[in-house]
Amino acid sequence: MTAASAPGKVILFGEHAVVSGIPALGGALDLRAKVIVTDCPGKLLIETEGLFVSGFSLDLLSGQILCQQASHATRYVSAVLRELDASNLSVRIESSIPPASGLGSSAAITVATVAALSRHLGQDLTAKDVAALSHRIEKSVQEGLGSSMDTALATFGGYLRVSGQVEPLTLPPLRIVVGDTGAPHDTRNEVARVQALKERYPDVVSPIFQAIGAISEKAVSLIQEQNLPELGALMNANHGLLEALGVGSQQLSDLVYAARKAGAWGAKITGAGGGGCMIALPGTGNIKILTAVIEQAGGRAFAAMVGCQGVRMEADP
Repeated sequence: MTAASAPGKVILFGEHAVVSGIPALGGALDLRAKVIVTDCPGKLLIETEGLFVSGFSLDLLSGQILCQQASHATRYVSAVLRELDASNLSVRIESSIPPASGLGSSAAITVATVAALSRHLGQDLTAKDVAALSHRIEKSVQEGLGSSMDTALATFGGYLRVSGQVEPLTLPPLRIVVGDTGAPHDTRNEVARVQALKERYPDVVSPIFQAIGAISEKAVSLIQEQNLPELGALMNANHGLLEALGVGSQQLSDLVYAARKAGAWGAKITGAGGGGCMIALPGTGNIKILTAVIEQAGGRAFAAMVGCQGVRMEADP
């Protein structure tokens, strides 16, 4: 039996602009996906728990599937199993990361599966190997869309600056509150829509991207200094720029403005928008009050830490 876990991720600043080479800043969350690999002679099974879908089992040899909601949980694991030519195994997935919410669920599951399965099969992969293989698999499953930031954060943890290349940053942990609208977002559609807007109005959209990039760069020093009021102000500015690009939604806005009204230093969309999650930087008030207010506004809220450990092997359950 071999087990590994990997963290989810949050994009703090730079969504959409990063597609055009503008800097973005992301961090690893203390929400994790855990994958447990055990020998299972004559079968190749994937089982899940805590994935925000009904439990299910999938026999890859017979093709029998017991839950129509299994697609998100299984497609990445199936791709890893094929890549590593695995058989006679059971792979169990346990995750606290909401799927299709912009928090890196698929990357965490992919990285944890690569780490656990390669170790179980006696393959000696370095962290760089795990990150590279996981990114290739996720990108293949998503038909070219997978972000190197997601799998890199799931592998290495901490913080990353992305601007063409992925650059690790040494920064202190940051406490945030995440508000999940519960509405799945379509990253491919949102990215394509913003890029189309840029093609139609380059003189309008390019300056917005540049402003978002400047915010991402300034945020690094503010996190280092733990200057939370100024960091929150940049969150608010970044949110406004994202709304100018048309990736907001009424649900997201309700959560963002409820958080600000409750005393958050700042709040913004995280990820592609159109659904998914927002993040808030707690002010001097009680975090429980902030989470309660976000939930009253229609979201599922929880406190989280940013800048956490990457993939790791776990003790046998």
